[in-house]
Amino acid sequence: MFDTMVITKALAGVLSALLIFLLGKWLADTIYLPYGPAPVAILIDIGDEDVADDEPVEDVDIEALFAEASADAGEGLWRQCRACHVMDEGVHGVGPSLHGILGRDIEAIDGFNYSGALTQLGEVWTLEALDAFIANPRGAAPGTTMGYAGMRNLQDRLNLIAWMERESQ
Repeated sequence: MFDTMVITKALAGVLSALLIFLLGKWLADTIYLPYGPAPVAILIDIGDEDVADDEPVEDVDIEALFAEASADAGEGLWRQCRACHVMDEGVHGVGPSLHGILGRDIEAIDGFNYSGALTQLGEVWTLEALDAFIANPRGAAPGTTMGYAGMRNLQDRLNLIAWMERESQ
């Protein structure tokens, strides 16, 4: 049963599979890895002064900006959210319903499986908490299961929140 030909075929099959694997790795490295040598980091000593102390820190009044927010402009931004969320009360998608979110208790939807990370934002969805969460969900609530990268523009976030508030009424 195990003669030389069977052993040779088995060994050739294993070596062929290894060769195909190595060629696939080489091809993937060629396609996906950047060209050229790795970048070199250079440390430059700029002295003992703290540069950040010289620059004035700008305080932003979110309430005042929210009062000027455009719900119509926020409607177009809702497309990013509606992939997972629904605005209808009591209807949930992958994420919970966002109907009436401002002022609602955090993790308040019964029957929805929250990750538990949102409690770091407080007890109630305030304008500041919602703004911070939309800006960077994983930074505002480390451990959240929300897979959204965040919305960087403050006015866009406030426009989106204004639209959600208008739709909740």
